[in-house]
Amino acid sequence: QVQLVESGGGLVQAGGSLRLSCAASGRTFSSSVMAWFRQAPGKEREFVSVIKWNDGRTYYADSVKGRFTISRDNAKNTVYLQMNSLKPEDTAVYFCASRASWGSAYFRSTIYDYWGQGTQVTVSS
Repeated sequence: QVQLVESGGGLVQAGGSLRLSCAASGRTFSSSVMAWFRQAPGKEREFVSVIKWNDGRTYYADSVKGRFTISRDNAKNTVYLQMNSLKPEDTAVYFCASRASWGSAYFRSTIYDYWGQGTQVTVSS
């Protein structure tokens, strides 16, 4: 089993920044791929970003490209999501997810095995 715990959410004004953290524990070797998703009220969960643990390769949704940066700290088994130039439409619950192996469908929430509890991000206009 893998446990994922997110932190760092909060309320911020448009144009501001937040950094989310996702700490993994347990069978962390089963978390070679770690991703961030978000879900706004009344909407489906959507892909935000993903990182491959072994080579650090990253991918982003078009809506956040150039504003968000995903990174990892191997020693801490932690993944971060630095969010800059935040917009009201970024308001959502942000979830961390992991799976053991890389797949081309990395943007689909259904392929991930483990999920955190989520952290609320609210961007005011």
